[in-house]
Order: sequence, then C-alpha cells, then structure tokens
Amino acid sequence: MTPQTNISTAYRANWRWLIYVVLAISGGLVTFVGARAQQRASDDATFRRLIDAYCAAWSSGSAEAPAKFYAKENGLVFYDLAPFAYHGWKEYHEGVQKELAANPASWTLASGKDLHVNRRGTLAWTTVSMRYTEKSKDGKTTETQVRYTGIWEKRGANWLLVHEHLSTPLGG
Repeated sequence: MTPQTNISTAYRANWRWLIYVVLAISGGLVTFVGARAQQRASDDATFRRLIDAYCAAWSSGSAEAPAKFYAKENGLVFYDLAPFAYHGWKEYHEGVQKELAANPASWTLASGKDLHVNRRGTLAWTTVSMRYTEKSKDGKTTETQVRYTGIWEKRGANWLLVHEHLSTPLGG
C-alpha cells in the first residue's frame, strides 16, 4: 500500500464521519421542530377550550362560574372594563357581584377567532379580541369590542389566570 492510498482512505473516512454527524444533527433538528409544532398545536387547542369556557362562565350571569379560572392569592391584579382594577380574586368576585346586581339584566362575552398563545414552560400569555354584549334592565342592548390579554400559570393539571387585562378602544 502506498502513502497516497493511506491518505485517500483517511480522507474518505473523515468525510464519512462528517456526513454522519451532519445527518445526526439534521435529524435532531427535524425532531425538535416537529415536537415544537405539535406542542404549539396542542397549546392552541388547550387555550381555545379555556378561553371559550372562560367566556361561557362569565356569560352565565354568576360570579361563581368563572372562579375556577383564577388563582386566589392576594396581590394579584386583574384589570377589568369597570372599575379600573381589582386586587385579588376576592375583590374581583365582590366587585362583579355588585355590578351584576346593579346593572345588566344579562350579558354575554364571546371570543374572536384571533387567539394568540405564547408559552414558556408553566407560564403562558394569551391575546384575543372579544365581544361583550349587555342587555340592560330596560331592554337596551349594547355591544362593545374588547381586547383581552391573560397571563396563565400551570398549577398541577390546571391553567389559572394570575393576571388579566381587558380594555376597549377609545371611543368604543
């Protein structure tokens, strides 16, 4: 065997090794991208169900129904349409009870199709447009477009709101 043959064989072995490494890395990337896409689809479906159930709970006319969506610690801030803010679920619950007793005969909250979900481990934030429809005790119906942002935390098997912000466009 000549020295030229040894160099040629070593050169081919190095290239073969490099090809194996590139294929392994490519396979890992494809697997990661596929798993991330599957997780994203799962998150989108999970939060679509949560947001739809959240809207149905608020549309029930009871402040008890949506309670299951909220973390209960003191110090959490929830910005609502009225009043400006609630500090903790207890204050939120009491404020909504007062609003329900004083104002509308009924109301509905419906989410739009533009739900966006961003998740980082056990935290997720969602944005979606909503439509709030209120029927007053005198029969007048008012519709309002609402912008919604929810900050969710996974606790055990459940996602709970630890912050939310609802707002309406100026003049809306």
